[in-house]
Amino acid sequence: MEENFNMVAKTLFGFEDLLVKELKQLGAQDVKAGVRNVTFVGDKGFMYKANLALRTAIKILKPIKTFRVSNEEDLYKQVYNIKWEKYLKPTGSLAIDATVHSKHFTHSKFIALKTKDAIVDRFRDNGGVRPNVDLRFPDLKINVHIDRSVCTISLDSSGESLHRRGYKLATNIAPINEVLAAGLIMLSGWDGQSDFMDPMCGSGTMLAEAAMIACNIPPNLMRKEFAFERWQDWDVELFEKIEESLLKKTRDFHHKIYGYDKSPSAVHKAKENIKNAHLDEFISIKHEDFFKTQRPGEAQKLHMVFNPPYGERLDIQMEQFYKQIGDTLKQNYPNTDAWFITSNLEALKHVGLRPSRKIKLFNAKLESRLVKYEIYAGSKKAKFN
Repeated sequence: MEENFNMVAKTLFGFEDLLVKELKQLGAQDVKAGVRNVTFVGDKGFMYKANLALRTAIKILKPIKTFRVSNEEDLYKQVYNIKWEKYLKPTGSLAIDATVHSKHFTHSKFIALKTKDAIVDRFRDNGGVRPNVDLRFPDLKINVHIDRSVCTISLDSSGESLHRRGYKLATNIAPINEVLAAGLIMLSGWDGQSDFMDPMCGSGTMLAEAAMIACNIPPNLMRKEFAFERWQDWDVELFEKIEESLLKKTRDFHHKIYGYDKSPSAVHKAKENIKNAHLDEFISIKHEDFFKTQRPGEAQKLHMVFNPPYGERLDIQMEQFYKQIGDTLKQNYPNTDAWFITSNLEALKHVGLRPSRKIKLFNAKLESRLVKYEIYAGSKKAKFN
């Protein structure tokens, strides 16, 4: 039996409860929400599973030591005393990432450097050979987190952020982060039981994430590598067993997913990415200007989630643009639940519809709102009668 240990899954602000739910569904124990993170307990196989299957996690960390620290000397000693030879060969390579919220320590780069010195000195003192720093492909990625006077040293089991799923070959300007896209779709309550649309689909991220949610496909199957694959206790057989068990839980999808974009290059990129993700059988993408479209199909309710362009990235008349969103939904999209995220809180006033929900989130550093508009069938007919 593998032994259990504590882990931390990092996420975006506002997604903590989604991640708690995901972890519980996967079988994690002792799950607790923090701010932008969730702590839980599991074994090595569960760590592999969490990296493969979680949609709203950015990283999975394995804490190995927590201690109080008031100056650089304390930090150096405590780090030096960790048995690093358990985790790394003297000829191996390492990279250190530090985050600091403390009045004693103000510079995260300096903390990373001090940590590196302590690890390297321990190896040098014990045998003369020391590991090298490799920022791109280290054998061991170490995370240092200092909150006031508490320092936690963790091994980063993910490596590159988990939003890099591996299916995107092409992106357009300001593509939406995959973890953000998956979280928005999950917050909107979409469960694959209706048609789905992203009318401003850009490079297709929202469409790919929606298809994976609908089919229960693990989001990180296409990743080239996780950091734990370079660890000394890497168990490829266990990993393959976990992968296989997750693939057995995929399900059929009996509805349609539509993507529109008025930029021909965006449509081309989106099609490439969707094909690369092996999701093209579920998704149809067209070169269309949303403001000139009608709702496709007469199926039951249409579920729409999108990320309209905002001032930071495109030269558009905000008030007019948001008014057009409202008009198009009202006139051409009956029986639709439309959700979109925006950081332009002023422009929202011009949509001309009353949102039934508003959720505070952050898109990168920008404070944003995820809003929901319920467009009922019949209001248009009533007008003409």
